[in-house]
Amino acid sequence: METLRESVVHLALQMSTYKRATFDEDDLIDSTVDEVYPEGHQMTFRKSKGLKGCWTDRTHLEKRLLVLSIVLTLLLFSSILALIFKYGNSRKVCLTESCVIVASTVLKSLDRSVDPCHNFYNYACGGWIKANPLPDGKPRWGTFNNLWDHNQAIMKHLLENTTLNTTSEAERKAQHYYQACMNEQKIEDLQGQPLLDIINKLGGWNITKSWDKDNFQEVLRSVTAHYRTSPFLTIYISTDSKNSNSNVIQVDQSGLGLPSRDYYLNKTANEKILTAYLNYMVELGVLLDGEETSTRAQMQQVLDFEGALANITVPQEDRRDEELIYNKMTIRNLQVLAPVVDWLPLLSAIFYPVELNDSEPVVVYAKEYLQKVSDLINSTDKCILNNYMIWNVVKKTAYNLDHRFQEAEEKLIMAISGTKKTCNTRWKTCVSDTDGTLGFSLGALFVKATFAEDSKQIAEEMISEIKTAFEESLKQTKWMDEETKKAAKEKADSIYDMIGYPKFIMDPKELDKLFNDYEVVPDLYFQNVLQFYNFSARVTADQLRKPPNKDQWSMTPPAVNAYYSPTKNEIVFPAGILQAPFYARDYPKALNFGGIGVVMGHELTHAFDDQGREYDKDGNLRSWWKNSSVEAFKHQTECMIEQYNNFTINNEQVNGKQTLGENIADNGGLKAAYHAYENWVKKNGEEMFLPTLGLTNRQLFFLGFAQVWCSVRTPESAHEGLITDPHSPSMFRVIGTVANSVEFAEHFKCPVGSPMNPVRKCEVW
Repeated sequence: METLRESVVHLALQMSTYKRATFDEDDLIDSTVDEVYPEGHQMTFRKSKGLKGCWTDRTHLEKRLLVLSIVLTLLLFSSILALIFKYGNSRKVCLTESCVIVASTVLKSLDRSVDPCHNFYNYACGGWIKANPLPDGKPRWGTFNNLWDHNQAIMKHLLENTTLNTTSEAERKAQHYYQACMNEQKIEDLQGQPLLDIINKLGGWNITKSWDKDNFQEVLRSVTAHYRTSPFLTIYISTDSKNSNSNVIQVDQSGLGLPSRDYYLNKTANEKILTAYLNYMVELGVLLDGEETSTRAQMQQVLDFEGALANITVPQEDRRDEELIYNKMTIRNLQVLAPVVDWLPLLSAIFYPVELNDSEPVVVYAKEYLQKVSDLINSTDKCILNNYMIWNVVKKTAYNLDHRFQEAEEKLIMAISGTKKTCNTRWKTCVSDTDGTLGFSLGALFVKATFAEDSKQIAEEMISEIKTAFEESLKQTKWMDEETKKAAKEKADSIYDMIGYPKFIMDPKELDKLFNDYEVVPDLYFQNVLQFYNFSARVTADQLRKPPNKDQWSMTPPAVNAYYSPTKNEIVFPAGILQAPFYARDYPKALNFGGIGVVMGHELTHAFDDQGREYDKDGNLRSWWKNSSVEAFKHQTECMIEQYNNFTINNEQVNGKQTLGENIADNGGLKAAYHAYENWVKKNGEEMFLPTLGLTNRQLFFLGFAQVWCSVRTPESAHEGLITDPHSPSMFRVIGTVANSVEFAEHFKCPVGSPMNPVRKCEVW
């Protein structure tokens, strides 16, 4: 197929060569060198006498037509020259099937009636939003959800295909777990009895029968250690932030049934949700044989107690400085700090069979909260405390019972999310639950079925290019001193990347070893859930005396997500996200860099956001910046906090402080990915253009970034996101970021002062 340039040159040669040609009689073909004469049904060219010799012999009409033909010919040549000038040094328009398909997809998502310099999100996503009303039962819908649905369908097939050649017992356990979850008849037959048995083991519940015991410490130990609930506080094992070579017990605030403290504190605005939550509590209590009037009165007391917990809970935006909230002490010191809890017996039960004594180190992240919660527990009636602790177990496990319990929870979800009805597909529930329990077993099946090994190499090459671009930008950073810059470069060089999946899951022996101690009962779903709680508790306890494992992932391979771990200085990209629209091998590089490239840049930049920057290259929380650079960094971030504070959705303000870390990562990620793409072009030459769009590849890069965030959601879901999510709403992840991009304004020719090219831009990295 001819290139555009070849076609233009060929057309020019045709117009300037003396040769015989045939035309329809109705055409008017004139030339400065040829005359047209009729010859039957065709017209033939014959040699003329020359323009000077024949001009006087022509009629007035012939002269006018000749002049007109000269003008048209000159215009044609001007157009040809313009095309050659514009495209002469570029490659051809890509007309492969994949290019045509992706161009069509990009085009359908656009809204050309919107000025990209006024609102780039609406320009990039307006068509998508019009074509994608919220699916029934979904509080939000976007490209992430769409890809997760795709991954779920693959996992469903893998879990249901019992003839599949599974290579490990762990993979078969995942299939059995899923099958037990899908055995709805057995679940319906058991009704609420499995949960009632637990309540009886815990010593009873005043909701279902009279309770008059003084067993606070015993119940707290049981609900925390055996059922993995977190009443009052959360206790776990993780890497010691100030000693990344060891694990340590950690204690933090916890205890709310609703997603955010704001729901309890702002009662007037959230009355509908508080009422729905109370009704949910009452309905579950009644389903477990409670009397309705008594249950409502007691559940109101539990709700009021959760409100008191919310009142002493520190908001997330005030906990971003990890240096300030890190407090290391012994269990002995912890006993003095919060004496209401018998700490050594509690921690010994949670981390059994590991032996502990009162000199065991513990990191506390909520020192003032623990003091206040100790006082609150002391001043609260023991019956309310017991009701609250048992409620934590009921709330955690009820959805695993029969349809009545599921429907009760779905009504609460509808109130919080604003959906008008639920779309409860059992297989999706069971796929997600299997991924949450045996996700690495299921992940092994998923990887073998979907993940091309060369994708890992391609991803690693992209990450390397983005690291290089980030470090080039780091050199140009004016607000940071040279010594700190050097240390920052060392940290960037030390970032470890994990692509696709952890290696051990491809080794059947290693995978079986991990899940060897977990037994799956074929038809008893609720029992499988409880056994997993105990299994995960043993795995967690075993980590306390071992150094952190770099190959241990916090996400399973099918996840449509990515993350940065500050204590490991590690970025992780599961196989689930290394797919379209984030990445495809037949996509233009502009789209791949705008999609997965920005995600990679985002996670890389987290190493240098307001929290990540506190950790050094070895993953230790320590001061490694000069004070002058710390102050300059804070000054740079103030601009970004103010910028995002000015965004509103449904007349509700975005919290620029709560979302600061993600906003820094969004902005830094876009910049690094853009410059990485520019570097790629310098090495490999300009790419082909996508047909029809009329966009340069630089514009396509920004469009690829924006269209990843196309989404719709209910007002209630948007409100929940504003008060709970550390990320800004999708629209502002796009327009906030491109508004700070000099390159975006340049390529879209946005006038200075336009919404997407403000005079004042915020930049950290």
